[in-house]
Amino acid sequence: MKIEENVSLRDLTTMNTGGKAKYFCRVCTIPELKEALDFVHKHSLPYFIIGGGSNLVFSDKGFSGLVIKMEIKSVVFKDKGGHVFVTAGAGVVWDDLVEETVERGLYGLENLSLIPGTVGAASVQNIGAYGTEVEEVIEQVEVLDIVTQKIKIFSHNECLFEYRKSFFKKEGKGKYIVVRVVFKLLKKSDVRLSYGSLKKVFDEKGISSPTPREIREAIIVVRKEKLPYDGDIGSAGSYFKNPIVSQDHYTKLLSMYPEMPGFSVSKSEVKIPAGWLIDNVCGLRGSRDGNVGTYEHQALVLVNYGNATTEEIKKFAEKIVACVKEKTNISLEREVEYVE
Repeated sequence: MKIEENVSLRDLTTMNTGGKAKYFCRVCTIPELKEALDFVHKHSLPYFIIGGGSNLVFSDKGFSGLVIKMEIKSVVFKDKGGHVFVTAGAGVVWDDLVEETVERGLYGLENLSLIPGTVGAASVQNIGAYGTEVEEVIEQVEVLDIVTQKIKIFSHNECLFEYRKSFFKKEGKGKYIVVRVVFKLLKKSDVRLSYGSLKKVFDEKGISSPTPREIREAIIVVRKEKLPYDGDIGSAGSYFKNPIVSQDHYTKLLSMYPEMPGFSVSKSEVKIPAGWLIDNVCGLRGSRDGNVGTYEHQALVLVNYGNATTEEIKKFAEKIVACVKEKTNISLEREVEYVE
Protein backbone atom coordinates (compact mmCIF):
# COMPACT_ATOMS: atom_id res chain seq x y z
CA MET A 1 0.00 0.00 0.00
CA LYS A 2 1.29 3.43 -0.98
CA ILE A 3 0.38 6.69 0.77
CA GLU A 4 0.27 9.59 -1.70
CA GLU A 5 0.13 13.30 -0.84
CA ASN A 6 -1.89 16.23 -2.20
CA VAL A 7 -4.09 14.20 -4.53
CA SER A 8 -6.85 15.95 -6.51
CA LEU A 9 -10.35 14.96 -5.40
CA ARG A 10 -11.79 16.19 -8.70
CA ASP A 11 -10.18 13.19 -10.34
CA LEU A 12 -11.65 10.77 -7.79
CA THR A 13 -15.30 11.86 -7.87
CA THR A 14 -17.94 11.81 -10.59
CA MET A 15 -19.03 15.38 -9.73
CA ASN A 16 -15.51 16.57 -10.64
CA THR A 17 -15.26 19.09 -7.79
CA GLY A 18 -13.32 19.50 -4.58
CA GLY A 19 -9.81 20.42 -3.55
CA LYS A 20 -7.00 18.04 -2.68
CA ALA A 21 -6.73 15.20 -0.20
CA LYS A 22 -3.74 15.69 2.10
CA TYR A 23 -3.16 11.94 1.95
CA PHE A 24 -4.56 9.24 -0.32
CA CYS A 25 -4.22 5.48 -0.68
CA ARG A 26 -5.83 2.49 -2.38
CA VAL A 27 -6.55 -0.68 -0.40
CA CYS A 28 -6.99 -4.03 -2.16
CA THR A 29 -7.02 -6.32 0.89
CA ILE A 30 -8.17 -6.23 4.50
CA PRO A 31 -4.54 -6.14 5.77
CA GLU A 32 -3.95 -3.05 3.60
CA LEU A 33 -7.11 -1.46 5.03
CA LYS A 34 -5.81 -2.11 8.54
CA GLU A 35 -2.46 -0.60 7.55
CA ALA A 36 -4.25 2.54 6.33
CA LEU A 37 -6.15 2.81 9.61
CA ASP A 38 -2.89 2.41 11.54
CA PHE A 39 -1.51 5.38 9.57
CA VAL A 40 -4.60 7.39 10.48
CA HIS A 41 -4.33 6.56 14.18
CA LYS A 42 -0.57 7.12 14.30
CA HIS A 43 -0.91 10.63 12.84
CA SER A 44 -4.26 11.50 14.49
CA LEU A 45 -5.91 12.13 11.14
CA PRO A 46 -9.51 12.09 9.94
CA TYR A 47 -10.21 9.61 7.16
CA PHE A 48 -12.85 9.01 4.53
CA ILE A 49 -13.66 5.88 2.51
CA ILE A 50 -14.57 6.23 -1.16
CA GLY A 51 -15.55 3.72 -3.81
CA GLY A 52 -16.44 4.96 -7.27
CA GLY A 53 -16.66 8.57 -6.09
CA SER A 54 -20.32 8.99 -6.99
CA ASN A 55 -22.88 10.46 -4.58
CA LEU A 56 -20.14 12.62 -3.02
CA VAL A 57 -19.28 16.32 -3.07
CA PHE A 58 -15.95 17.23 -1.48
CA SER A 59 -15.18 20.70 -0.13
CA ASP A 60 -13.23 23.14 -2.31
CA LYS A 61 -10.72 23.24 0.56
CA GLY A 62 -10.07 19.55 0.10
CA PHE A 63 -9.76 16.95 2.86
CA SER A 64 -7.20 17.34 5.66
CA GLY A 65 -6.79 13.63 6.38
CA LEU A 66 -6.49 10.33 4.51
CA VAL A 67 -8.87 9.42 1.71
CA ILE A 68 -8.97 5.63 1.37
CA LYS A 69 -10.14 4.22 -1.95
CA MET A 70 -11.73 0.81 -1.42
CA GLU A 71 -10.55 -1.68 -4.06
CA ILE A 72 -11.25 -5.08 -2.49
CA LYS A 73 -12.60 -6.80 -5.60
CA SER A 74 -13.06 -10.55 -5.18
CA VAL A 75 -16.37 -12.15 -6.27
CA VAL A 76 -17.42 -15.71 -5.28
CA PHE A 77 -20.57 -17.57 -6.42
CA LYS A 78 -22.02 -20.44 -4.33
CA ASP A 79 -24.92 -22.51 -5.61
CA LYS A 80 -27.44 -23.57 -2.95
CA GLY A 81 -30.67 -25.12 -4.20
CA GLY A 82 -32.84 -22.50 -5.88
CA HIS A 83 -30.50 -19.69 -4.89
CA VAL A 84 -27.00 -18.53 -5.66
CA PHE A 85 -25.13 -16.66 -2.92
CA VAL A 86 -22.75 -14.06 -4.30
CA THR A 87 -20.01 -12.68 -2.05
CA ALA A 88 -18.54 -9.49 -3.51
CA GLY A 89 -15.74 -7.27 -2.25
CA ALA A 90 -16.71 -3.73 -1.30
CA GLY A 91 -14.55 -2.31 -4.08
CA VAL A 92 -16.22 -4.22 -6.92
CA VAL A 93 -17.74 -1.83 -9.44
CA TRP A 94 -21.48 -2.15 -8.91
CA ASP A 95 -22.51 -2.43 -12.54
CA ASP A 96 -19.77 -4.99 -13.24
CA LEU A 97 -21.36 -7.20 -10.59
CA VAL A 98 -24.83 -6.70 -12.04
CA GLU A 99 -23.52 -7.58 -15.50
CA GLU A 100 -21.91 -10.79 -14.24
CA THR A 101 -25.05 -11.96 -12.40
CA VAL A 102 -27.17 -11.24 -15.47
CA GLU A 103 -24.76 -13.18 -17.68
CA ARG A 104 -25.29 -16.15 -15.35
CA GLY A 105 -29.07 -15.81 -15.69
CA LEU A 106 -29.60 -14.87 -12.04
CA TYR A 107 -32.50 -12.71 -10.84
CA GLY A 108 -32.27 -9.96 -8.25
CA LEU A 109 -29.87 -7.23 -9.38
CA GLU A 110 -30.99 -6.57 -12.96
CA ASN A 111 -33.26 -3.62 -12.07
CA LEU A 112 -30.26 -1.90 -10.51
CA SER A 113 -28.27 -1.86 -13.74
CA LEU A 114 -26.01 1.08 -14.61
CA ILE A 115 -26.11 2.64 -11.13
CA PRO A 116 -22.68 4.18 -10.49
CA GLY A 117 -20.52 3.31 -7.51
CA THR A 118 -19.27 0.19 -5.79
CA VAL A 119 -20.70 -2.77 -3.86
CA GLY A 120 -19.78 -1.39 -0.44
CA ALA A 121 -21.45 1.95 -1.06
CA ALA A 122 -24.52 0.18 -2.48
CA SER A 123 -25.13 -1.55 0.84
CA VAL A 124 -24.47 1.55 2.95
CA GLN A 125 -26.76 3.69 0.80
CA ASN A 126 -29.37 0.99 0.14
CA ILE A 127 -29.48 1.96 -3.51
CA GLY A 128 -32.70 1.52 -5.44
CA ALA A 129 -34.23 2.01 -8.87
CA TYR A 130 -37.10 0.79 -11.05
CA GLY A 131 -39.11 -0.73 -8.22
CA THR A 132 -36.22 -2.51 -6.48
CA GLU A 133 -33.98 -1.74 -3.49
CA VAL A 134 -30.75 -3.62 -2.93
CA GLU A 135 -31.73 -4.58 0.62
CA GLU A 136 -34.19 -7.07 -0.87
CA VAL A 137 -31.31 -9.33 -1.94
CA ILE A 138 -28.67 -8.61 0.71
CA GLU A 139 -28.15 -11.64 2.95
CA GLN A 140 -25.37 -10.22 5.12
CA VAL A 141 -22.71 -7.53 5.26
CA GLU A 142 -19.13 -8.15 6.39
CA VAL A 143 -17.41 -5.21 8.07
CA LEU A 144 -14.17 -4.27 9.78
CA ASP A 145 -14.60 -2.92 13.31
CA ILE A 146 -12.46 0.22 13.34
CA VAL A 147 -11.57 -0.01 17.04
CA THR A 148 -10.83 -3.74 17.35
CA GLN A 149 -9.82 -4.19 13.69
CA LYS A 150 -11.72 -7.49 13.72
CA ILE A 151 -14.22 -8.71 11.15
CA LYS A 152 -17.89 -8.69 12.14
CA ILE A 153 -20.87 -10.09 10.24
CA PHE A 154 -24.17 -8.21 10.15
CA SER A 155 -27.28 -10.16 9.16
CA HIS A 156 -29.86 -8.54 6.89
CA ASN A 157 -32.03 -7.54 9.85
CA GLU A 158 -29.08 -6.09 11.76
CA CYS A 159 -28.34 -3.75 8.83
CA LEU A 160 -31.55 -1.80 9.65
CA PHE A 161 -32.24 -0.86 6.05
CA GLU A 162 -34.53 2.06 5.26
CA TYR A 163 -35.12 4.21 2.20
CA ARG A 164 -31.58 5.22 1.13
CA LYS A 165 -30.28 4.40 4.59
CA SER A 166 -28.74 1.60 6.61
CA PHE A 167 -27.17 1.04 10.02
CA PHE A 168 -23.80 1.84 8.44
CA LYS A 169 -24.98 5.29 7.37
CA LYS A 170 -26.46 6.08 10.79
CA GLU A 171 -25.46 4.51 14.13
CA GLY A 172 -22.62 2.51 12.58
CA LYS A 173 -21.05 5.41 10.69
CA GLY A 174 -17.47 5.88 11.79
CA LYS A 175 -17.50 2.56 13.63
CA TYR A 176 -17.42 0.02 10.81
CA ILE A 177 -16.10 -0.21 7.26
CA VAL A 178 -17.89 -2.51 4.81
CA VAL A 179 -15.46 -4.97 3.22
CA ARG A 180 -17.76 -7.59 1.62
CA VAL A 181 -21.46 -8.07 0.89
CA VAL A 182 -23.33 -11.34 0.39
CA PHE A 183 -26.29 -11.31 -2.01
CA LYS A 184 -28.98 -14.01 -2.23
CA LEU A 185 -30.09 -14.28 -5.86
CA LEU A 186 -32.67 -16.48 -7.57
CA LYS A 187 -32.21 -18.93 -10.43
CA LYS A 188 -35.88 -18.74 -11.43
CA SER A 189 -37.91 -15.82 -12.73
CA ASP A 190 -38.81 -13.12 -10.22
CA VAL A 191 -39.14 -10.00 -12.35
CA ARG A 192 -40.08 -6.51 -11.14
CA LEU A 193 -41.87 -4.60 -13.89
CA SER A 194 -44.12 -2.27 -11.89
CA TYR A 195 -42.09 0.87 -12.61
CA GLY A 196 -43.88 2.94 -15.25
CA SER A 197 -41.28 3.42 -17.97
CA LEU A 198 -39.99 -0.14 -17.57
CA LYS A 199 -43.47 -1.67 -17.74
CA LYS A 200 -44.19 0.36 -20.86
CA VAL A 201 -41.13 -1.05 -22.65
CA PHE A 202 -42.22 -4.67 -22.19
CA ASP A 203 -45.93 -3.99 -22.73
CA GLU A 204 -45.05 -2.54 -26.12
CA LYS A 205 -42.95 -5.61 -26.91
CA GLY A 206 -45.62 -8.00 -25.64
CA ILE A 207 -43.17 -9.62 -23.20
CA SER A 208 -44.62 -10.61 -19.82
CA SER A 209 -41.66 -12.55 -18.40
CA PRO A 210 -38.42 -10.99 -19.64
CA THR A 211 -35.04 -12.49 -18.85
CA PRO A 212 -32.55 -10.67 -16.59
CA ARG A 213 -30.62 -9.76 -19.75
CA GLU A 214 -33.71 -8.22 -21.39
CA ILE A 215 -34.50 -6.22 -18.25
CA ARG A 216 -30.93 -4.99 -17.97
CA GLU A 217 -30.81 -3.91 -21.60
CA ALA A 218 -34.13 -2.06 -21.27
CA ILE A 219 -33.01 -0.24 -18.13
CA ILE A 220 -29.71 0.78 -19.71
CA VAL A 221 -31.63 2.38 -22.57
CA VAL A 222 -34.00 4.20 -20.19
CA ARG A 223 -31.21 5.39 -17.89
CA LYS A 224 -29.09 6.69 -20.75
CA GLU A 225 -32.06 8.70 -22.00
CA LYS A 226 -32.49 10.39 -18.61
CA LEU A 227 -29.03 10.59 -17.04
CA PRO A 228 -25.66 12.00 -18.12
CA TYR A 229 -23.09 9.39 -19.06
CA ASP A 230 -20.88 11.80 -21.00
CA GLY A 231 -17.53 11.97 -19.27
CA ASP A 232 -17.33 15.69 -20.00
CA ILE A 233 -20.27 16.42 -17.67
CA GLY A 234 -19.81 15.96 -13.93
CA SER A 235 -22.67 14.50 -11.91
CA ALA A 236 -23.12 12.89 -8.50
CA GLY A 237 -26.26 11.01 -9.55
CA SER A 238 -29.65 11.80 -8.02
CA TYR A 239 -29.00 14.83 -5.83
CA PHE A 240 -32.13 14.66 -3.68
CA LYS A 241 -34.18 11.92 -2.06
CA ASN A 242 -37.79 11.43 -3.08
CA PRO A 243 -39.75 13.05 -0.22
CA ILE A 244 -42.31 11.10 1.79
CA VAL A 245 -45.29 13.16 2.98
CA SER A 246 -48.54 12.49 4.81
CA GLN A 247 -51.59 11.46 2.81
CA ASP A 248 -53.29 14.72 3.87
CA HIS A 249 -50.37 16.80 2.62
CA TYR A 250 -50.38 14.95 -0.69
CA THR A 251 -54.15 15.43 -1.08
CA LYS A 252 -53.77 19.18 -0.57
CA LEU A 253 -50.99 19.33 -3.15
CA LEU A 254 -53.14 17.45 -5.66
CA SER A 255 -55.68 20.27 -5.54
CA MET A 256 -52.92 22.61 -6.80
CA TYR A 257 -51.04 20.12 -9.00
CA PRO A 258 -53.58 17.51 -10.22
CA GLU A 259 -50.99 15.57 -12.23
CA MET A 260 -48.54 15.16 -9.34
CA PRO A 261 -47.55 11.46 -9.09
CA GLY A 262 -47.51 9.75 -5.73
CA PHE A 263 -46.72 6.24 -4.52
CA SER A 264 -48.13 4.85 -1.28
CA VAL A 265 -45.50 3.67 1.18
CA SER A 266 -47.94 3.08 4.03
CA LYS A 267 -51.61 3.70 4.85
CA SER A 268 -50.81 7.28 5.81
CA GLU A 269 -47.74 8.22 3.72
CA VAL A 270 -47.00 8.92 0.07
CA LYS A 271 -43.68 9.17 -1.77
CA ILE A 272 -43.44 11.96 -4.38
CA PRO A 273 -40.74 12.00 -7.10
CA ALA A 274 -38.37 14.87 -6.28
CA GLY A 275 -37.51 15.25 -9.95
CA TRP A 276 -41.17 15.90 -10.77
CA LEU A 277 -41.33 18.67 -8.16
CA ILE A 278 -38.16 20.35 -9.42
CA ASP A 279 -39.34 20.08 -13.02
CA ASN A 280 -43.09 20.68 -12.90
CA VAL A 281 -43.52 22.81 -9.79
CA CYS A 282 -40.36 24.92 -10.01
CA GLY A 283 -39.69 24.70 -13.75
CA LEU A 284 -35.98 24.15 -13.15
CA ARG A 285 -35.22 21.20 -15.41
CA GLY A 286 -32.41 22.24 -17.73
CA SER A 287 -31.83 25.50 -15.86
CA ARG A 288 -28.26 26.70 -15.44
CA ASP A 289 -26.24 29.16 -13.38
CA GLY A 290 -22.78 29.43 -14.88
CA ASN A 291 -21.15 26.01 -14.77
CA VAL A 292 -23.87 24.41 -12.62
CA GLY A 293 -27.34 23.28 -13.65
CA THR A 294 -29.99 20.59 -13.63
CA TYR A 295 -29.68 18.00 -16.35
CA GLU A 296 -31.85 18.70 -19.37
CA HIS A 297 -33.42 15.22 -19.32
CA GLN A 298 -33.75 14.75 -15.54
CA ALA A 299 -34.25 17.60 -13.06
CA LEU A 300 -33.18 15.43 -10.12
CA VAL A 301 -29.60 15.41 -11.38
CA LEU A 302 -27.30 18.39 -10.82
CA VAL A 303 -24.45 18.67 -13.26
CA ASN A 304 -21.07 20.34 -13.46
CA TYR A 305 -20.67 21.67 -16.98
CA GLY A 306 -17.02 22.59 -16.55
CA ASN A 307 -15.13 24.17 -13.71
CA ALA A 308 -17.88 24.54 -11.12
CA THR A 309 -16.80 24.82 -7.51
CA THR A 310 -18.43 22.91 -4.70
CA GLU A 311 -19.75 26.20 -3.28
CA GLU A 312 -21.45 26.98 -6.59
CA ILE A 313 -23.09 23.56 -6.58
CA LYS A 314 -24.26 23.97 -2.98
CA LYS A 315 -25.79 27.37 -3.70
CA PHE A 316 -27.62 26.03 -6.74
CA ALA A 317 -28.93 23.11 -4.68
CA GLU A 318 -30.12 25.55 -2.00
CA LYS A 319 -32.01 27.49 -4.67
CA ILE A 320 -33.87 24.30 -5.63
CA VAL A 321 -34.65 23.41 -2.01
CA ALA A 322 -36.00 26.93 -1.35
CA CYS A 323 -38.27 26.84 -4.41
CA VAL A 324 -39.78 23.44 -3.57
CA LYS A 325 -40.29 24.48 0.05
CA GLU A 326 -42.01 27.73 -0.91
CA LYS A 327 -44.40 26.12 -3.38
CA THR A 328 -45.18 22.82 -1.65
CA ASN A 329 -43.99 23.10 1.96
CA ILE A 330 -41.83 20.05 1.31
CA SER A 331 -38.23 20.11 2.55
CA LEU A 332 -36.06 18.20 0.11
CA GLU A 333 -33.25 16.14 1.64
CA ARG A 334 -29.97 15.55 -0.13
CA GLU A 335 -29.05 12.08 -1.27
CA VAL A 336 -25.55 13.35 -2.03
CA GLU A 337 -23.10 13.51 0.90
CA TYR A 338 -21.06 16.64 1.57
CA VAL A 339 -17.52 15.93 2.78
CA GLU A 340 -15.59 18.73 4.46
